Amino acid sequence: MRIAAAVVFVFGGWASGALGQVDPALAKIIQETQAIDNHAHPLRYVAEGQKADDEYDALPCDTLAQAPGPVRSRAENPEWIGAWRALYGYKYSDMTPEHVKELVAAKQSAVREHAAGYPAWVLDKAGIQTMFANRVALGAGLEPPHFRWVPFVDALLLPLNNDRVKRTNTDFDWFYSHEEKLLKRYLKEAHLDALPRSLRTYLAKVVTPTLERQKQDGAVALKLEAAYLRSLNFGRASEEDATSLYDRNVGGGEVVGGDYRKLQDFLFHYVAQEAGRLGLAIHIHSAPGCGDYFLQRGANPALLEAAFNDPSLRKTNFVIVHGGAPYTKVTAALLGKPNVYADISLMALELYPRAFSEVLRDWLEAYPEKVLFGTDASPGPPEVNWEETAWLGAATVRQALGMALNGMMNDGEISRERAGEIARMVLRENAVKLYGLKP
Repeated sequence: MRIAAAVVFVFGGWASGALGQVDPALAKIIQETQAIDNHAHPLRYVAEGQKADDEYDALPCDTLAQAPGPVRSRAENPEWIGAWRALYGYKYSDMTPEHVKELVAAKQSAVREHAAGYPAWVLDKAGIQTMFANRVALGAGLEPPHFRWVPFVDALLLPLNNDRVKRTNTDFDWFYSHEEKLLKRYLKEAHLDALPRSLRTYLAKVVTPTLERQKQDGAVALKLEAAYLRSLNFGRASEEDATSLYDRNVGGGEVVGGDYRKLQDFLFHYVAQEAGRLGLAIHIHSAPGCGDYFLQRGANPALLEAAFNDPSLRKTNFVIVHGGAPYTKVTAALLGKPNVYADISLMALELYPRAFSEVLRDWLEAYPEKVLFGTDASPGPPEVNWEETAWLGAATVRQALGMALNGMMNDGEISRERAGEIARMVLRENAVKLYGLKP
């Protein structure tokens, strides 16, 4: 079986079989290049007895009832054995409860040994130089330059009463309640006890100061998880209509859904414009989400085309997070727009390398300068936590990238030198250029 082969002999994060399929010079470049991870949710270091980290996402899904994810992402996937070996010296070829218990103990020992240096130690094991942490806030062990901050801004788009929409989807009560909690936090950070009574004041006293504060605190981009909350078809709404709607309804009762959408559309464009002014990219979730009732067609990146084309947003760069899966062909076309990029996070954990390499090749044959490495390393149970997903995601990207580029070389599309150049671009150089990072 392909999975078994991928976990038995592991060298530097690669399955030995994968190395044998790729040109040795190219494989060496891919293996040795320290990556920049465009999207992940790492946990901060928490000493024994301290409160567990609950700031790894604005919309945490760990207690949300949901069906199992794709087969490869499940805890029983034997590929996790490769991660356990690489990270913690796991010496078994099975996943029996006794051996997994021993693994968890080894992991706890590593945390105690490395303390606040543990998250960076994990990155080193996975061949990742810098990880973009999508979090409400950073924390112990998640400091630059190993970790860079990507805060959430959806809460700023939802200043009115959300009770009406909460009733339309059994998951929405969970999601919108978390956004309301985050907005209260932003208000507190702005030294306000309640929402301003006018939209103009809300923009001036809450939205812009929040974005500027995030930039000052080290943010490199802003994250939108809007696809969990509504469709991504953000239209244009006039400031006059948005002002009238906000000023009439702030602090009041339920608002008709279509009217509320107009305000959200206006606020989306305002946030995107401010992001461009501040030099912050906009990251947008666009893939199947957690929960059992995620509206997949509402996350189609094609819905964002009007925003990408908007003349007022030409200075704002957008990143289609998770590559828009399953709409990867749509994403390939959208990459032709000068302000649009895509990362390959999540796909690296849900697709097996062969299928993943086909997506990568499709993109790399057209717009290699627009593709960003990513893992979507995320919290989970003790035995398959953010550490394992970081390692497997990185290993999968390297394997699939090698397969895609090797195929392009074999078909005479690119030279060996160009293949190595593209590999470095995807793994790190595209991110360095997009975010203005130090090489």
